[in-house]
Amino acid sequence: MVHFDFEVLLLVLTLVTGAIWLVDVLLFARMRRASTAKKPPNEPLVIEYSRAFFPVLAIVLVLRAFAYEPFRIPSGSMMPSLLVGDFILVNKYSYGFRLPVWHTRINRGARPQRGDVVVFRYPKDQSQDYIKRVVGLPGDHISYYNRRLSINGQALTFDKDRNYEGLGDLNKMAGASGCDRPVARCEVYIEQLGDSRHTVMINPSMTIGISGEVFVPDGHYFVMGDNRDHSNDSRIWGFVPEDNLVGKAVMIWMHWDWRKGGTGLDVSRIGQRISN
Repeated sequence: MVHFDFEVLLLVLTLVTGAIWLVDVLLFARMRRASTAKKPPNEPLVIEYSRAFFPVLAIVLVLRAFAYEPFRIPSGSMMPSLLVGDFILVNKYSYGFRLPVWHTRINRGARPQRGDVVVFRYPKDQSQDYIKRVVGLPGDHISYYNRRLSINGQALTFDKDRNYEGLGDLNKMAGASGCDRPVARCEVYIEQLGDSRHTVMINPSMTIGISGEVFVPDGHYFVMGDNRDHSNDSRIWGFVPEDNLVGKAVMIWMHWDWRKGGTGLDVSRIGQRISN
């Protein structure tokens, strides 16, 4: 997910409107009243707008920084759990409170668990936010061979659920790729990852690519997309540092697939909890 630094803009606007309002209350409002004793003083537009917008901006900043932040899913790397066009809420306090913009941790909070769907700042470019599922915790031995995942020497339960059927007019869909294409004939499996039971997808028409095994270092996490053959994840670029965690994805609050041939608004996905 490409990151637009709305947080910086929001902080700046909050500080500016708050400062204008405070200076007016302490200084300029008194001067206006003293110079216009016979009629109510005219309040400059900049003061009026600052007084109106500051409380709203401050509330949005606090909620977005410390409670929940909305994100949009732009790619299919988490299919079938999350689809292109899903708008999700991310719990910002699950893994500890952080200051907005600087991301300095205020308190530790809970540690991510295997199966958590997390949003994090991409280690190779921290201006981008990624979303993946936590597979490996610090100290875990992760192996991935022949599309089968093993943790600390134990293969995960991996049962066939169904053949994937895409949504919308996929023959006309702009930007359709991977399992979005009808010819892909992707398959959905149920994977048991600790206490998490979730769906993953593979593309049997693809030659098996990335395989190998790693040990997860302290303070880092190994993450993978649920769309296993179409995901840019830890198998390619490595581990996610704990300091890069943004929060835990918890719910889909809207779905709008804007692509040509896409599903448009899909109210059936609104309110769905994200499996962790």
